[in-house]
Amino acid sequence: MAGAGASGREKRATAARLKAALSGGGGESGAAAELQALLERALAPAPGGGEAAAEALEWCRCLLSGGEPWEGFVQAVRAYDPATLCGLVWTANFVAYRCRTCGISPCMSLCAECFHQGEHAGHDYNMFRSQAGGACDCGDGNVMREAGFCKRHRMKSSSNVPCVPKDLLMMSELVLPQFIFSLIQYLREGYNEPALDLPSEKDLHRILQMLEPHVSFLEDLTKMGGAMRSVLTQVLTNQQFYKDLSSGLAGATTTSGQGESSDEEDQDGSQGVGKRKRVKLSSSTKDQSIMDVLKHKCFLEELLFWTIKYEFPQKMVTFLLNMLPDQDYKIAFTKTFVQHYAFIMKTLKKSHESDTMSNRIVHISVQLFSNEELARQVTEECQLLDIMVTVLLYMMESCLIKSELQDEENSLHVVVNCGEALLKNNTYWPLVSDFINILSHQSVAKKFLEDHSLLVTWMNFVSFFQGMNLNKRELNEHVEFESQTYYAAFAAELEACAQPMWGLLSHCKVRETQEYTRNVVRYCLEALQDWFDAINFVDEPAPNQVTFHLPLHRYYAMFLSKAVKCQELDLDSILPDQEMLMKLMIHPLQIQASLSEIHSNMWVRNGLQIKGQAMTYVQSHFCNSMIDPDIYLLQVCASRLDPDYFISSVFERFKVVDLLTMASQHQNTVLDSEHERSMLEGALTFLVILLSLRVHLGMTDDEILRAEMVAQLCMNDRTHSSLLDLIPENPNPKSGIVPGSLSFESMLSAVADFKAPVFEPGGSMQQGMYTPKADIWDKEFDPVMVILRTVYRRDVQSAMDRYTAFLKQSGKFPGNPWPPYKKRTPLHPSYKGLMKLLHCKTLHIVLFTLLYKILMDHQNLSEHVLCMVLYLIELGLEDSPEQESDEEDSVGEHERCHDSWFPDNNLVSNMRHFINYVRVRVPETAPEVKREPPASTSSDGLASSQSPRRSKSLQRENSGTAQVFSLVAERRKKFQEIINRNSSEASQVVRPKTSMKWSAPGATPQLTTAILEIKESILSLLIKLHHKLSGKQNSYYPPWFDDMEVLIQPEIPKYSHGDGMTAVERILLKAAVQSRLNKRIIEEICRKVTPPVPPKKISPAEKKTLDKEERRQKARERQQKLLAEFASRQKSFMETAMDVESPDADIAMEIATSEQHVSEAVYDCVICGQSGPSTEDRPTGLVVLLQASSVLGQCRNSTEPKKLPTSEEEQIYPSDTCAAVHDVRLTTLQRYFKDSSCLQAVSIGWEGGVYVQTCGHTLHIDCHKSYMESLRNDQVLQGFSVDKGEFTCPLCRQFANSVLPCYPGNSVERSLLQCHSNKSMQDLIKEVEELQEQLGTFPVSISSETNLSKEMESVMKDIKSTTQKKYTDYSKTPGSPDNDFLFMYSVARTNLELELVHRGGNLCLGGASTAGKRSCLNQLFHVLAMHMRLYSIDSAYNPWRKLTQLMQDRNSQMSSEELPEVPVLYRDVSSLLLIQILTMPQPLCKEHFTCIVKVLFTLLYTQALAAFSVKCSAEDRVAWKNSGALKKNTSNGEKSWEALLSHVISELSKGKMFEEGETEELAMVSSSVWSPESIECYLQQFCLPFLRITCLLQHHLFGGDLPSCQEDEEFTVLTNCLGLLPSSFQSPHQFTSASCLEWPVPAFNMISQWCLELASFADRHAEQVKVLLIQEPKWDLPCLLQLPENYNTIFQYYHRKTCTVCTKVPKDPAVCLVCGTFVCLKGLCCKQQSYCECVLHSQNCGAGTGIFLLINASVIIIIRGHRFCLWGSVYLDAHGEEDRDLRRGKPLYICKERYKVLEQQWVSHTFDHINKRWGPHYNGL
Repeated sequence: MAGAGASGREKRATAARLKAALSGGGGESGAAAELQALLERALAPAPGGGEAAAEALEWCRCLLSGGEPWEGFVQAVRAYDPATLCGLVWTANFVAYRCRTCGISPCMSLCAECFHQGEHAGHDYNMFRSQAGGACDCGDGNVMREAGFCKRHRMKSSSNVPCVPKDLLMMSELVLPQFIFSLIQYLREGYNEPALDLPSEKDLHRILQMLEPHVSFLEDLTKMGGAMRSVLTQVLTNQQFYKDLSSGLAGATTTSGQGESSDEEDQDGSQGVGKRKRVKLSSSTKDQSIMDVLKHKCFLEELLFWTIKYEFPQKMVTFLLNMLPDQDYKIAFTKTFVQHYAFIMKTLKKSHESDTMSNRIVHISVQLFSNEELARQVTEECQLLDIMVTVLLYMMESCLIKSELQDEENSLHVVVNCGEALLKNNTYWPLVSDFINILSHQSVAKKFLEDHSLLVTWMNFVSFFQGMNLNKRELNEHVEFESQTYYAAFAAELEACAQPMWGLLSHCKVRETQEYTRNVVRYCLEALQDWFDAINFVDEPAPNQVTFHLPLHRYYAMFLSKAVKCQELDLDSILPDQEMLMKLMIHPLQIQASLSEIHSNMWVRNGLQIKGQAMTYVQSHFCNSMIDPDIYLLQVCASRLDPDYFISSVFERFKVVDLLTMASQHQNTVLDSEHERSMLEGALTFLVILLSLRVHLGMTDDEILRAEMVAQLCMNDRTHSSLLDLIPENPNPKSGIVPGSLSFESMLSAVADFKAPVFEPGGSMQQGMYTPKADIWDKEFDPVMVILRTVYRRDVQSAMDRYTAFLKQSGKFPGNPWPPYKKRTPLHPSYKGLMKLLHCKTLHIVLFTLLYKILMDHQNLSEHVLCMVLYLIELGLEDSPEQESDEEDSVGEHERCHDSWFPDNNLVSNMRHFINYVRVRVPETAPEVKREPPASTSSDGLASSQSPRRSKSLQRENSGTAQVFSLVAERRKKFQEIINRNSSEASQVVRPKTSMKWSAPGATPQLTTAILEIKESILSLLIKLHHKLSGKQNSYYPPWFDDMEVLIQPEIPKYSHGDGMTAVERILLKAAVQSRLNKRIIEEICRKVTPPVPPKKISPAEKKTLDKEERRQKARERQQKLLAEFASRQKSFMETAMDVESPDADIAMEIATSEQHVSEAVYDCVICGQSGPSTEDRPTGLVVLLQASSVLGQCRNSTEPKKLPTSEEEQIYPSDTCAAVHDVRLTTLQRYFKDSSCLQAVSIGWEGGVYVQTCGHTLHIDCHKSYMESLRNDQVLQGFSVDKGEFTCPLCRQFANSVLPCYPGNSVERSLLQCHSNKSMQDLIKEVEELQEQLGTFPVSISSETNLSKEMESVMKDIKSTTQKKYTDYSKTPGSPDNDFLFMYSVARTNLELELVHRGGNLCLGGASTAGKRSCLNQLFHVLAMHMRLYSIDSAYNPWRKLTQLMQDRNSQMSSEELPEVPVLYRDVSSLLLIQILTMPQPLCKEHFTCIVKVLFTLLYTQALAAFSVKCSAEDRVAWKNSGALKKNTSNGEKSWEALLSHVISELSKGKMFEEGETEELAMVSSSVWSPESIECYLQQFCLPFLRITCLLQHHLFGGDLPSCQEDEEFTVLTNCLGLLPSSFQSPHQFTSASCLEWPVPAFNMISQWCLELASFADRHAEQVKVLLIQEPKWDLPCLLQLPENYNTIFQYYHRKTCTVCTKVPKDPAVCLVCGTFVCLKGLCCKQQSYCECVLHSQNCGAGTGIFLLINASVIIIIRGHRFCLWGSVYLDAHGEEDRDLRRGKPLYICKERYKVLEQQWVSHTFDHINKRWGPHYNGL
């Protein structure tokens, strides 16, 4: 028998032999035994580790395939795969898709491949990054609709897959049980080694590492398809296999093997193989079976057990999930999973890595429980619901603490402790999310709702959260440690209580489900009653404490609401008695009052977290599970309780009862006076919300959605996604209003207009926004809803401001409007009782008192209070009960005895009731005391206000409460009667805890009783108020005097705009309409001329506070004024600074222009503010930003733009960029010619050139130095590094890093230099030469170091160090002066070329330089020239001579070793121009400039002819040579291009120039026939780039505007501007470019001399001659790569792409938008010398500027030198929004305008100025 260490061939032979034997070749039993022994040996847990494992796997492969090659076997098995399901399993961070249109379950997800092969165009889908992992549902009809299946999984292929041949998988059936058993043994051993203690995580990790290959092998098997999966299922679930194998080994391993490590919770020691004890659940659980010992009966069970024990290793999870497409397995596995549920919970609680473990658990459970059929089956067969609820209950029981709510000492209630890790880390969420998941299935939820004992248990669970996270108000000092437990508390209530509630509610939508609601409500009320008993609650909540968590109240409220709205249940049949209602309303009301207290800063000593709680409570994700049910519950209580009781409770809770007195002074024992006003506002606002909110009282779902949407849009314009986020939807995903569902979109288009994203240049980029339509403002803006939904109070103000702006704009109301009054939707009949609140005397007394106090200007009242009072009155008139009879009402006697304020309960009649006198209790100091009460105090008009509110207030009489209400005491009595049947108890119950008493500090003055004369009714108060508001006497004039119609058909709009006066008018009109008596009284009041309001007596103390207020107000106004003035100054400055187009508006920079006849240019220093010239001693400088730029190098000579590669075929090669072409040219020249002359024949700086730009502001250089010093000492600066010389311009804050000294120049000189002298060309040439000779005779001699020259040197250093060394050193001998020389004139070239690019590549637009006032070229030239003149050009080599004189042939004398100089025809003319200009003394004479240009133009023209001669074919050449020869001798020969061309051709023919036959590419060009016109055009195009540069240069040196022109005239206009056009020039049509030539020496001799140099070069290197001839290609303007329309194209290609450097898939891939290079962002893999790849690339590709698209985030980042910033995204979704980090995963489309802006900023080098948020990247990107 083959040994375990056999070689591969032996293994295969053995395997083949065994297979043959076993498949019926006789000797089966022997073979079986042999196989058994072999497997036992091969698979025995070997100490060898790795090699042994590999060996074992090798055996398994051989045996499974029966000795065949493994690959062949895999293919064979795959052929039998009936793949109808995809089932691809993925882990965290995988990119998957979810399509809501196709999904049945909300958890449905698809892998990218299935998604792209299905048809989802136009569906509501998004891409997401998997958090916990998942599996592809394609092909599973239970989870998604078939229409969404991809092509692969559409066919039901099971029918046509052939049967699996028996012998194919026969070996598998024998080998796999043994293999899996060995795996389980390994797992057991791993847990068993340390006998004493739990194995450490490291050990477990080691075991898993070791088993990696085994599990991977199993995973590979599952991937072989259905046939292999069914074998595995068979093996895993067959109980016989398990029994046989286990019993065989049991003897050996019983005691040591399986023993569960000693756990503190279940000490079951070692109980033999496969026995596992379930978690001990508390005795409260109803189902004993959950506590049984668990016996494992098959491999699957034990495998899952160990998977849990080892905390769900990823590989195991993937293997278990990969098996799911097998139906039998799925059912078996689900049952096993449910069996182990309690064990999972226990392991999870103990785990250190609970996050990872949670994700893995959900990864599994979501696959099992999303399937309704499966969930139902498990619920029926395995008691899934019982297990889940019990396990949740058990889990929470471990972290309970005693509740401190209400009665701290005797409370029996326990709540969860929010500080425990279990809650803080959301450890419970996997279990809760499973529960929510199964409750979403109707069949399961039904079982839950029918099962009474389950409901009891569940309510028990919910009550653990009732009253958690109790806040106690700090009264003395600020709390030391702000606990953040409230996050945990809110999350727990939402996830563990509210979401299951919404799940259940979604199944109670129809009449047939009434029974369910009755059940829930019944058990909910029982739980609430238990809770009230447990916390010892009677009638008064404990002061100064509040909890925001009342899930039981909310369950009760939501089921009530559903019952009335959907199930047509009678509300009263499910409401409890009055006593219970009174108790129910207390805590929700306490929350509302506390909200008001928190916003009044009464809880400030509790820290910020209490504000956080108040905000979270109303925040969009929580409000419909928290504040909405609370308010609804209060509405229900209000509609069923006595209204007077309810109203007085409200004012008492809000602590403002004492304020409601007629007296002008009062004492409030429970509230500081500074809080009174906001608490009163809070109480009234709460009443308004309570009475006008209809969310649960009869609005339809659509109306609710509309109201929510309008409220959010009125606060601010919103993006689509933030709106989706802000609109509360039932958190249960199946609830109908799913984001993106039709109702949302159609509603949105009905109420809002889309504002497309706009761009303010230089401003922030806007997103697409929705803004309310005009008629929404006009008819639907509802301040009540806005107040209810605002998290921040400032949003209410914002909504009002927007409303005001709308009214002004539309001309509907000019003034300052009040919140509009909106007519409410009708109430559902069940809630009619709510309106009794508006018709109760208590409220009327409050309204009357407040109106009176406002009229008398008492303190602590505000416009807001008045607004709410009027709102309430109007609500009451809106809903007045039956019209009263017109006779004087005979009032029933029933209420008469209690009070004599108002005759009855109807507001309409009470409005006209006159109140004459009121008795009040006031402090003795009050002004009222002095008056004598009138003799006739009619007792009937008195309100006895002394009657105590409750027995407490008797004991408090001396501490002084001035009361208006006798009612409060009455209500108390009523309450006492209800609660206590005998009175003796009552006195005990209400006895207050004296310790809690809080009395006003200081001695309280004695109270006395005073009687006030009032003589007003509500109506008269309203009319006087109107006068007061309008500031005029008799301002109110009843409208029906003019037009009686008003009363008969009152056209009272549903919605009204206006301010307080309009509100009063509206109310009076309504009152008059409703009762003739009222109308009569109004008329009477108006006829009496109302006396002026008595002036208020002001006590000195009040006066003091008033003065203080007034002073504050004035100071505030002053400050506002100053700020406004400053803002306008800044604005006007910004306008001038930004106004690039019109130089005339430029005040900021006064570099004097030639018109001003001042002797010197005057500069303003923006630091010290002095003006003056720049001098040698105190030079002035321009604020400049130097930056290296490779933008020019990115020009391409192809017209069609390069695309970003999105497939392997499209790649970008940089060979056709401008930078590459110039580089190649220089290298070639350096090969054949003398280095120093090469370095003057070209310009560098196409890559890494230095660009200089300025904001145009100047400063003294010494001022700048001290400014930098101060910046250095200022620690707070961010965003730039002072050590690198960076700063922001002190005036306009533009980023800068150097100062360019202004040359002390004479502006008059400048204008003189422009006069034309009539020197001949020859004289000028001579002068130029002489000027060049006198080197270094700069007006500032370098020897005498002046400040100016020092500064010039230092700025030159800055310029040099701006770019990297590799971009400045091109010489073969490093550090040679030629390098510097080349670099300096190239800086000038770079800046000119870039300016040209900014103008669009040509000068057709003309005008002043677009960078007019911002141009610093003039100053830059001075600095460069000063340095250039330090280098002498040996006169023999001075190119000027070569251009202007005929030389004797020097080449013959040259020694052959030395390389020749670069022939003149190979030199770049623009470079020559700059060399000539910069080596002349400055300032330059205009005539010398023109002379230089004329000379160079002749060279340029000759180059053009030479280039053309190479372009055309040999025949053409001969033809032109001959035709031109005739013209040579004419007088005009030198100015005719034919003659010159013919001469060039004949001269060049002397060398070997045209000999080696046409090269292919040139032949192609020549196929087109050249006409004289096309040649003329070619020559002009060739010369244009030089002419443009020269014109710009002239413009900067000598001023003067550039002429504008059409494109086709550009040549003529520019030559004219430069003075090249002969004066004889007349009409344009006969114009030829040659007519501009002016030859210094006879043309043909000159040309011959130049051509000779080429000819002699051609003799030596014929192949290079043509290549080096200057071909001016037409460079396109630089642009970024073109991006595809749809972002997905980029994402799919790049997010899996491997990096070329490190060959890994980067974690953060990015791509360069300039050249398309793919890089790893922040990847350490590609780091070189501490530079990460993006930074490195930005230096190589953009000389320090990089623009990268981050693939995984869709945003663009800019790297500029050592800083970076997030630029934003150029891809927006259908609603014009960015999707940073692809969080929403919606399809994104390119936004062309944004991309244009990005490109614009890149080309114009303005990233530093426009983007504000820069930070250092420390080379880590």
